[in-house]
Amino acid sequence: MSVNALYDYKFEPKDKVENFHGMQLLYVYWPNHLLFCAPFAVLVQPDMTFGAFVEDILKPAIAAHPDAARANFLGAEWQLNDEPFTPDANASLKDNGIDHKSMLTVTTPGLNGMANAGY
Repeated sequence: MSVNALYDYKFEPKDKVENFHGMQLLYVYWPNHLLFCAPFAVLVQPDMTFGAFVEDILKPAIAAHPDAARANFLGAEWQLNDEPFTPDANASLKDNGIDHKSMLTVTTPGLNGMANAGY
C-alpha cells in the first residue's frame, strides 16, 4: 500500500550505495522455496565473480533449505530485475550488469520446494 505525504516530504535515503563502503545490496528471490518467504538482501562486492557469489554468498545463505544441496544454480534460470538473464560465472557482478539494489530471481527446474509443495 502506498502512502501519500500531506506535505513536501524530502529526505536523504540511508541506503545509497555511497553508504556501503564499496559494497552493494543485492536482493535474491528463489520462487517455490518459501522457507524464504520473500527476497532476501545480501551484501556483496561488485567486483566478485558471479560464480563466487553463488559459491560464497548464495549457497551458504540458503543451505538450510532441503532443496539447496540439489540446486544447480549455475545451470538455473535467472532473471535480473524481472528480465531474462544469463549470468557469466567468470565475470564480475558489475560486468554482469548487477548493481546496487538489483534483484536476482533464480528458478531451479525440477525443484519445487519441500515435499514438492512450493515452500
